[in-house]
Amino acid sequence: MADIETDVAIIGAGTAGLAAERHARAKGARTKLIDEAFAGTTCATVGCMPSKLLIAAGEVAHSARQAEPFGIRLPDPEIDGAAVLNRLRTERDKFVSATKKAFDALPEGVCIEARARFTGPLELLLDEARTLRAKAIVIATGAEPHIPGAFQQFKDLLLTNENLFELESLPGSVGIIGAGPLGLEMAQALARLGVDIEVFDRGNTLAGLPGGRIEASLREALSLEFPIHFGVKTKAERGPEGISLQWWGDNNGSREFDRLLVSAGRAPKLQPLNLEATGLDLDEHGTPCFDPESLQCGSAPIFIAGDANHDMPVLHEASAEGTIAGCNAANWPRVEGMNRKTTMQIMFTDPAMAILGDPDEGGGKITGTADYSDQGRAKVHNTNRGICEIHADGRDGRLVGARMVAPRAEHLAHLIGWFIQKGVTASELLDMPFYHPTFEEGLKPALQEICKKAGSAKSRERDDGFLPGDS
Repeated sequence: MADIETDVAIIGAGTAGLAAERHARAKGARTKLIDEAFAGTTCATVGCMPSKLLIAAGEVAHSARQAEPFGIRLPDPEIDGAAVLNRLRTERDKFVSATKKAFDALPEGVCIEARARFTGPLELLLDEARTLRAKAIVIATGAEPHIPGAFQQFKDLLLTNENLFELESLPGSVGIIGAGPLGLEMAQALARLGVDIEVFDRGNTLAGLPGGRIEASLREALSLEFPIHFGVKTKAERGPEGISLQWWGDNNGSREFDRLLVSAGRAPKLQPLNLEATGLDLDEHGTPCFDPESLQCGSAPIFIAGDANHDMPVLHEASAEGTIAGCNAANWPRVEGMNRKTTMQIMFTDPAMAILGDPDEGGGKITGTADYSDQGRAKVHNTNRGICEIHADGRDGRLVGARMVAPRAEHLAHLIGWFIQKGVTASELLDMPFYHPTFEEGLKPALQEICKKAGSAKSRERDDGFLPGDS
């Protein structure tokens, strides 16, 4: 007999784990939430919030440097790196404290501070040789930075999202390995704070975008602030004062950086779990094969949610997946697939990038384009750059997806994402009010193009009195 018996055991107390425990308990299940530290969610500790605090500091410095076109002359800002990072950690810790209150609010006995590993399909071995058996288990262990083997020997000079924010001051130079969303966000923020930045990537496009006008508009904007080397392989060696990096491929070169920031993705934190003991089928990365609708692993009463399954590693998806996994674990053996929200991926660079929904959904996809280089409100703010593509079902103009690079794209993305989820057509959206002058009205040309291609009555020329470039 196990030392601890429960209905649902959740491994990992991040966003997904907390949601899974809460919803399993709401279904009447006895729950145990297992975590080795209860340090707070990835978002609050090393993810969303500290990264946005660094980005916000960079935006302030950038605004000061960009004041002259408005007739305002300011001295070049003096960056106090220690003060920037101290403020970041102070505010970050407030967010962490707020997440820890969620642990304090749990019923007594729910939390178990321990490491866990499987010894059977539904048996866990905890610290101090304690054993636990559950009727169902949710794996919500999150993810950790992937550091390629060639860089492992330089760990003392490497930065990831898990140690960048703990620096006492800003380094003089940083080479960034990986032109994905995290790498580009940190590259721009650090560059705006006076750090000498160069970005290196084996691929030939930014942030997972396909080649084309949208990616080109982002590339042009970011390349004004720091060099980006595409199609290159890299090799690192310890240098006299830092780390020496060589690169070759589409272009060749070498230089020494104070530090390297490795942004080569995040891998599910599954290795310590001894998943082989579960009897589950594992993929080539050691991740259990699971149903993306129910999050059930094979036919077992084991569910996987959040960054641990590496399906959609963002906070709101982790919360939604925790809900699905927790409900199904509590209801086992009755398992249901649940409706998923419109997928959203947002990168908080300037201009920002967003990918929404499924651009390939629907019969006979049609596309409308909006060019923010000639958008009125963007011109006012001297941020007129970027391209937005909205995708629709060619049969009725129903919105199905979008790719955006634009000022304030995080807000435009929510607008379009909500209407994708509601199944709204471009014609119906054009019937909504658009205030002038706003960034939102800059989407109207794309919607009008969709209507024209779909044969909608809204394809007529604009009759709202706007002149070209106003919107």
